[in-house]
Amino acid sequence: MTHPFAQTQPWQTLKDGVRQIARDEVLTRFKQVDFTRKEDGSLLTEADTAMQNACQDFLQQHWPQFQFLGEESTESEQVEALSAPKGCWILDPVDGTSNFASHLPVYSISLALVIQGDIVLGLVYDPDRDEMFAARKDLGAELNGRALNAVSPHAQLNRCISLVDFKRLPPEMAKTLVLNAPYASQRSIGSVALDWCWIAAGRAQVYVHGAQNIWDYAAGWLILNEAGGQSATLDNDSVMQPRVIKRSAVAATSPELFSQWQTWLNRIK
Repeated sequence: MTHPFAQTQPWQTLKDGVRQIARDEVLTRFKQVDFTRKEDGSLLTEADTAMQNACQDFLQQHWPQFQFLGEESTESEQVEALSAPKGCWILDPVDGTSNFASHLPVYSISLALVIQGDIVLGLVYDPDRDEMFAARKDLGAELNGRALNAVSPHAQLNRCISLVDFKRLPPEMAKTLVLNAPYASQRSIGSVALDWCWIAAGRAQVYVHGAQNIWDYAAGWLILNEAGGQSATLDNDSVMQPRVIKRSAVAATSPELFSQWQTWLNRIK
């Protein structure tokens, strides 16, 4: 690895820092939420801004060699950061802002490091449950410091719990999933980063989403991969693209289950 986080101490410093900033800037604001709407109609809270600013300061202080891309950065700043030769941080300061603004305690902070187009580490922190999902490329995934494996007792698609975001799927696909679902039951939790992590933890077994940004999926994508899960876009490309474009996602806890799920989805595209 060509970054400092292969070593124990920088890795622990990063995890501890993100956890503390999230507690200070996000969790303390959970039941006192003021928000505005951005041009695209999505919500922006004081917690989004405070978390992004504090996290950027922390990262700059400890690892100034890496550039910074935040969800609340301008598009030109995001594009410039992704092209940085030494790498860049990708932060979603509050993933699940609609939940957060509605006092629904399912939201997260997502941070990834991308170097030369590869995601080399990812952290997703759930402040309400004090759960930190984390992974380093080729070093495995973890949940609160313990090894995380996407092991599931549900080997057959028809026995699975599925995480589905109907809103962003092609209409005919969404309709077919509602009327003729191949899985046992379905959930939609409202935080893309936690979607990936809950699949990695086996809390649900299959997943599909029609359009997510790089700050939504970057950390969770690596965590699932390192936990032994599998993913692709609806067109069977890698979800990860080091660009500010939206990507679809299909995922499962194992390659075998992924094959069943992808085959079924391909029939209704």
